[in-house]
Order: sequence, then structure tokens, then C-alpha cells
Amino acid sequence: MSGTLYVVGTPIGNLGDISPRALETLEKCDFIAAEDTRVSLKLLNHFGIKKTMISYFEHNKFERGPIIAEKLLSGENGVIVTDAGMPAISDPGEDLVKLCIEKGIKVEAVPGPCAFATALAVSGMPSRRFTFEGFLPVEKNERKYIISTLVSEERTMIFYEAPHKLSDALRDLAAALGDREIAIVRELTKIHEEVIKTTLCAAAEKYSSEQLKGEIVLIIAGAPRKEEEEMTFEQAVAYANELIEKGEPKTSAAKIAAKESGFKKGDIYKALTEEDKK
Repeated sequence: MSGTLYVVGTPIGNLGDISPRALETLEKCDFIAAEDTRVSLKLLNHFGIKKTMISYFEHNKFERGPIIAEKLLSGENGVIVTDAGMPAISDPGEDLVKLCIEKGIKVEAVPGPCAFATALAVSGMPSRRFTFEGFLPVEKNERKYIISTLVSEERTMIFYEAPHKLSDALRDLAAALGDREIAIVRELTKIHEEVIKTTLCAAAEKYSSEQLKGEIVLIIAGAPRKEEEEMTFEQAVAYANELIEKGEPKTSAAKIAAKESGFKKGDIYKALTEEDKK
């Protein structure tokens, strides 16, 4: 019988945010797959946990994934953790989870902190509908292409960004999206946690020369909804005429046009009748 892969969320800054269930899972598992074993070792040492660790990150995932899967198939229970937050969210853990599912290995979540959800909660930005875009591409043309597909996105948009790439990202976002409201959230749950509320253009200008430190989440307002242009009375009458030409009776056409335009049915019907007299 195969073992289970536990997807364990770990603190994004404050070690006090780890859950009792996460600690119990880390203590009882046979091995831990970690994005950076050095980072995860600090967490384990803090809680007095000693386990076999396997390095699993973006540049070795195709080599290590099958090795981890074989260990799970042999009956061992494993944990995957990322440097901070929930594994498999804009993270190579996604590929390991997919591999395990393909091989029939049970995958179980041990929920924990997640940076984008936490950032959205403290940003003061609309949260009923949002889209998580993860990290923007490093390559300039690819980054501009991805941003261009979001110009008309009406939902709040959330991005992860590294400090050394922030300037380029803000410049391209401002150029494509215009001067939208933005919240720059950094160092979540840490001593220097900060929410900077500003606009895209102001942020692009300020941080072209000034560099922020720490892990950064960008939360940008969606595109304003386009209001439908109101129909003029002449357009309403013309619309009714189009309906009549398609076989709609005059009374019915006036009623439909009135409903679509907001003008009175009698006024539209009168205009249609007067046109017939000409």
C-alpha cells in the first residue's frame, strides 16, 4: 500500500503561525521534500524536528519527482513544503502533486498561511472577485504580452514580485494598465510588514530608483466596467423599425424597443405611425 504526500503550509514570516496539525505531520512523516533545505531546516530546528530531507525545486523537479513518487509508492509518507506559505501555489510543488495523482498516490492538504490571500485581506482592495497571476515572466516581451492580456480584466489582480524585478514590473504594468489603484504589500507577518497604497504611475516612478526589500505582493484594481451607451429616441425608433422589417408587429416592436431604451412605448409607436404617413 502506497503512502501519502502531505502538502503542508508553513509560516510566511512569523513562526508562530504554524498550526499544531502541521507540526504533527512534520513529526510523523518519513521524509520532507523542501524547496530550499536550508530554509526548511531552520524551521525544523526551531521546533526540534529531525527528518530526512530531499531537495525539490524548479530546476531539479523532473529528476527528483519520480524519486519522491517511488518512495511514496513503497509505503513511506512524505511532506512537501515550500520556503514560505502553501506549496503548489505558484510553486514547483504543483508538478509533484500532479505526478502523485497520476500514479494513484494519495495527496492530502494540511492548510497553512498563503501570501496572496493574506495580502489581499489587509490591502483594503475589492476582494469579492479577484485573479491570482503569480510571478510575471522575467523575459521582457513575454512579460509585456501577459500584461497586455489583462488590460480589460475587471477583477482585482494579484501578483508576486521579487524586489530586484519590481521596477521593471511596475513600469510595464503602468504603461499597459494606466494609473490604477495599487497596494504594494511586503514583509507579511514580519516586523517590517507594510501596506503601501498608491497608484501604478506613482509607484512606477518612485520605485524606478528606490528599491523595496522583502517579499512583495502587488494588488491592482481591475479595469472599470464599461457602461453601455444610452440609446437615443431616434435610435429606439430605428431599432423598432428593424424589428418590424424582421416580421415583428408594430405594437410588439414598439414594446421591445421601449424596454431596451427606456422610452415610452406609446411615444415610439406614435413615431412609427407618423413615419408611415410620410
